[in-house]
Amino acid sequence: MGPPPFVFTATDGRVEGPAFSAAFQLLSTLIVGGCAAWMLQLWSSGALGSGRTTGVGWFLAGLALMGWTWIAILRSRTRIDAEGLHQRWIWDKHMAFDDLAYAKLIRVPGLDWLIAPRLYVRTLMGKFNVFYGATPALVQDFERLVRELREFRRM
Repeated sequence: MGPPPFVFTATDGRVEGPAFSAAFQLLSTLIVGGCAAWMLQLWSSGALGSGRTTGVGWFLAGLALMGWTWIAILRSRTRIDAEGLHQRWIWDKHMAFDDLAYAKLIRVPGLDWLIAPRLYVRTLMGKFNVFYGATPALVQDFERLVRELREFRRM
């Protein structure tokens, strides 16, 4: 039993685009590249100690985590289709429409060009996820999904 499932159809049946803006991708590239250059400078000047110390290992581990996240930012894409919401990320995210209980669009006014709007969604069982969308088409469907879900759950 329970409430009926929520049904949502994306504009043109499917909308897909980058999860993060080009400006944010560029900023993350500059940060990771700057940290890598700084580490190389420290290493070449001998400030990190000899190659036998564990200090270098910690720097490399931190740089590897930053690099992994940077690659995920560059290749991350969000899709809305008949199956639900999907985002390619460090781990792929998926949320079906039929179990959605709540949705909210979170934005920083005037900074959509840098900070991608995000859609916070929660299921009837309390599971939640956040999907980023950096294109006007994704944001438009995020807004429509929030509106339609709110009206559907009021019934």
